[in-house]
Amino acid sequence: MRVWDRRPIEIRNLFNPAFCGLVLFRAMVAFEEEDERGLPFSLVPLILPICLHKQSREILAPSTRSYFLKLVANHPQLLVGFGGRAQDMLPFTFEALGLLHHLGAIPSAVRRALERQPARGAQVDNGLGGDSIDPEGR
Repeated sequence: MRVWDRRPIEIRNLFNPAFCGLVLFRAMVAFEEEDERGLPFSLVPLILPICLHKQSREILAPSTRSYFLKLVANHPQLLVGFGGRAQDMLPFTFEALGLLHHLGAIPSAVRRALERQPARGAQVDNGLGGDSIDPEGR
């Protein structure tokens, strides 16, 4: 991965660690609403390629109650190029995880799943106008 100031401005704007970290954190919060054990680490590299790919988002967003495998069976175009997208997004995923760890939003040691860290007494402004990342999920 290129050093930050040598990346193209589009890459810096679209895949900046704060934005990608927010997407990952929101996915962790949503997953914990369904399973208190937390988001399995093996699923983390799949989040950004799904959430940041417009065609995938357009198919997945209206059907939040459907099983993913059923959606893929009905929309096989979801898998076209997915491996490449996932591989391309992996450095940005790890960079975002590093930022979340630095901010104390995720633990330093992950055994099976990523769980949000208890609050360290401060909320982190996510730059989206008042909504903030709170490790407690409040």
